[in-house]
Amino acid sequence: MLERHDTLECLNQTSSLREKLAKIHVVLNNHLPFIKRIAVAIYDPKTSVLKTYLHSSSGKEDPLSHYETTIKDAPSLESLMKQGNPRIIKSKVTVERGRHEHTQRIGREGYAASYTLPMFYNGVFFGFIFFNSSETDVFNETTLEQLDLYGHLISLMVINEINSVQTLVAAISTASHMTHLRDPETGSHLDRMFRYARLIAKSLAEQYQLDDEYIERVFMFSPLHDIGKLGIPDQILLKPGKLTDEEQTIMRTHATKGREMIDNMLANFGFDSIPDVDILRNIAQFHHENINGQGYPAGLAGNSIPLEARIVAVADVFDALTSRRPYKEAWSNQEAFAMLERMSGEKLDADCVKALIDQQEEIEQIQEQFKEDLLG
Repeated sequence: MLERHDTLECLNQTSSLREKLAKIHVVLNNHLPFIKRIAVAIYDPKTSVLKTYLHSSSGKEDPLSHYETTIKDAPSLESLMKQGNPRIIKSKVTVERGRHEHTQRIGREGYAASYTLPMFYNGVFFGFIFFNSSETDVFNETTLEQLDLYGHLISLMVINEINSVQTLVAAISTASHMTHLRDPETGSHLDRMFRYARLIAKSLAEQYQLDDEYIERVFMFSPLHDIGKLGIPDQILLKPGKLTDEEQTIMRTHATKGREMIDNMLANFGFDSIPDVDILRNIAQFHHENINGQGYPAGLAGNSIPLEARIVAVADVFDALTSRRPYKEAWSNQEAFAMLERMSGEKLDADCVKALIDQQEEIEQIQEQFKEDLLG
């Protein structure tokens, strides 16, 4: 009996998409050594934004890390999305003369040709896979057939993991809606808040060496930060006035309850193996910790508070300040920024506060797109 080593055995193991893509890249290079970069960009249909998500670049820095663009600002990609066909760029001249920033960045990095595959799931557009070559005129029919096979493998891998995360988020959100608890912080609050969280994470990417996969996880998991409020009685959660000390103690249990609920759902739905799921746990459990150690539930301080929890805390406070509530009017952005600066270094992380305040134009765009509804 002949024994053979499975070259893609890592795909059966619990590892990050980044690690799996790197392994696929190594195997692909055994056959096509000129493919120096594989990258994945995913599409947000709510905002029509295409954003980088994953890459393997043969040990080089990726020229498009933390990059995003609206699909209408990339007309050739928009055409691929609509037609569902791949695209071949055969020569470096074509790349270097590209009018758009993403094309120019690829050209400046020395990539000479590219093959782009659109990703679809049940007929719905999901994003793109890019294969970049160090040589020109390499995309013959045999090469393209191999890239199609690897491309669809990568597509299935990415879509499967993102769908698992989305299913988890949907399951927890559905559990929330099936109760009759009506937390006043619903509606467009979540749409704005998790986009603020993504702005902060993206701004901190270079300083904290965050990859696009981490940023996307923060984006996807942030809306579940207060899931533990499902376990808080209506008379406390919905009380219009100030809570008593006893009620405040009960309210503060929502952070621990949120972690417990997430752990139970991960086990019950078989989602324990989703990579980076600790980001979700940390957001739910620690987003009320304070930098000075006076928060809850664990009294963590400074950098002992997970970064994702520090990010969500700033995004959540900012949207709460700038949103209308039954007991208060919405603050202006400038008033809210001033409050964040006063809280910076004491309750809120200073880096996260600065990261948000530095992006006022993007904040206004989010507020315009996701205006307050009756619930905020």
